[in-house]
Amino acid sequence: MPCLPLHPRTRLASLIAAACLSQTLHAAQAPVGASEQTRSSNAAVLTQLPFSDRADYEAVTRGLIAPFDGQVSDAAGKPVWNLEGYKFLAAQDRPDSVNPSLWRLAQLNAHAGLFEVAPRLYQVRGLDLANMTLIEGDDGLIIIDPLTTAETARAALQLYYQNRPRKPVVAVIYSHSHTDHFGGVRGVIDEADVKAGKVKVFAPSGFMEHVMSENVYAGNAMSRRAQYQFGLYLPRGAQGQVDTGIGKALATGGSITLIEPSDLISEPYETRTVAGIELEFQLTPGTEAPAEMNLYLPQFKALGIAENASQTMHNILTPRGAQVRDAKAWSQYLDASLTRYGDKTEVLFGQHNWPTWGAEQVRTLIADQRDMYAFLNDRTLHLLNQGLTPMEIAQNMQTLPGELAKKWYTRGYYGSLSHNARAVYQRYMGFYDGNPANLNPLPPVESAQHYVEAMGGGEAVLAKVRAAMDKGEYRWAVQLGNQLLFAQPDNARARSVQAEAMEQLGYQSENATWRNMYLTGAMELRNGVPSQAGSSVSVDMVRALTADMFFDYMAVRVDVDKAVGHDLNLNWSFTEPDQAFNLTLRNGVLTHRAGLNPKADASLSMNKATLEQISLKQLDFPTAMQKGLIKVEGNGKKIAELLSTLDSFSPQFNIVTP
Repeated sequence: MPCLPLHPRTRLASLIAAACLSQTLHAAQAPVGASEQTRSSNAAVLTQLPFSDRADYEAVTRGLIAPFDGQVSDAAGKPVWNLEGYKFLAAQDRPDSVNPSLWRLAQLNAHAGLFEVAPRLYQVRGLDLANMTLIEGDDGLIIIDPLTTAETARAALQLYYQNRPRKPVVAVIYSHSHTDHFGGVRGVIDEADVKAGKVKVFAPSGFMEHVMSENVYAGNAMSRRAQYQFGLYLPRGAQGQVDTGIGKALATGGSITLIEPSDLISEPYETRTVAGIELEFQLTPGTEAPAEMNLYLPQFKALGIAENASQTMHNILTPRGAQVRDAKAWSQYLDASLTRYGDKTEVLFGQHNWPTWGAEQVRTLIADQRDMYAFLNDRTLHLLNQGLTPMEIAQNMQTLPGELAKKWYTRGYYGSLSHNARAVYQRYMGFYDGNPANLNPLPPVESAQHYVEAMGGGEAVLAKVRAAMDKGEYRWAVQLGNQLLFAQPDNARARSVQAEAMEQLGYQSENATWRNMYLTGAMELRNGVPSQAGSSVSVDMVRALTADMFFDYMAVRVDVDKAVGHDLNLNWSFTEPDQAFNLTLRNGVLTHRAGLNPKADASLSMNKATLEQISLKQLDFPTAMQKGLIKVEGNGKKIAELLSTLDSFSPQFNIVTP
């Protein structure tokens, strides 16, 4: 029973523990430089945006107490976080291979260290993808979002303690259910103190359920695609990864941890007092995460906006894959924040990027981002009701309306207009565009073979790809090249040309994640898919999975072709905790329900801890039976039959080739 893949940010942190980030992994074929067309395209950006506006350069350094420009290592001395690879961003001259707007953001996000946001309110930024926020209470610290790994969280807290009074941590707040906002919790508190009531852990209602459900069922595919989104294997540099849009990168190779919340926020607004600090929580479910909440601090006139507003447009559907978010609800929650807190907030801080100071500036940013998400929803619906298809809508929505198009914090560095418009379409209409020609198209390889044949064969298609590139028509070149590669995946010249075309699109992209995806595709076309080894599972998350979730994921792993003809019925009991389930394999489909069936083929019982050990590969099923950790009654062969139908998923499947 192999390891369960978890949330992409969790899994990816462990992927790199084995792969060591691959700054040197793929040196066989180097990228090419920016073409004349790319240089011209990027130069034009300088005339289109207000680069003379330097307010963000002042904001990103405001309140700096102690800079950070080094690295954080794990117990074995391996780097978990390393900013040294981003020193190239200090260059005054922008390289031709980076969009000027993205270069600007990448420079801003490179500022790292301990910052004062307001008296008694601090942030550690640049020690992970997210920020750690610290509130100084009367007799202890309140920490908002303890980063991705215990190592980076511990280092962030230590940086704070080196510069501020050493008060104990008395509360942790998880703003939402993504791993970079809770995974480092054991680096700042001890679970025993939580159980003893000495430390509180606050989270929005539904937090644990969404942490678990988001991290299992499609985890393998999400993890693989997230390697592209975050540029995990790309070298840091002007021809590689420069940013993610919401921070530099993911902490990699450290310990992903989780402590279950002690206090859930379940009402739309709830007020608590901790260490003399009044905390007003605003629930915002279904926005950037299924379980998310904002936090208002009346004593500081400060609004913590979680990840609901930031210095960039966010994703309605993240490229790594997820459930489509509700842009309309997102907009409405921001409006509620503006109504309730706008007239009494002097600083807005988020869990990515840098804060915004000044009452008018805060109100304007919230209102602008409210309008942006409302536009994404309403304009997409307007166009789809006119009959436009997803790509036609995306092509139509090239810019935001009015003043929104001129604001840096609405630029598409993380989310994009193109991707978000298609996501809204998907939320309302699904994947089908209504054209019967697209109702049942041929699969990619077979379709590509027909297209290449119709265009006169591989050499003819390759010539058309080169001609498109000579004109700077890289989008068309990549579309053509994709057909050729899926028809002839071993065509070395096609791989090389496709890599060059993707590279130019990456160099031109203002969006950090699009750049990462294009450049990762180019890298894999040249050098193959990076290898991955080692466990990708967080022990805390496996322990937090319910038995229902284990069985749901087991059903995902059943290979129907192997399972058909092996109908069976099993009772599966846990002695600690006391739970019992009945599993049915029928028609190649595995289902389960609570309770026992007296007519089951076999029954087995174990502690849930034993199942956790098996899932973590600390123990195998036969050994557990030999040790008496698993007890079986009835036809034990039926249990073996079930286990023989389970597939293990390859974590490194092909993406840019069949």
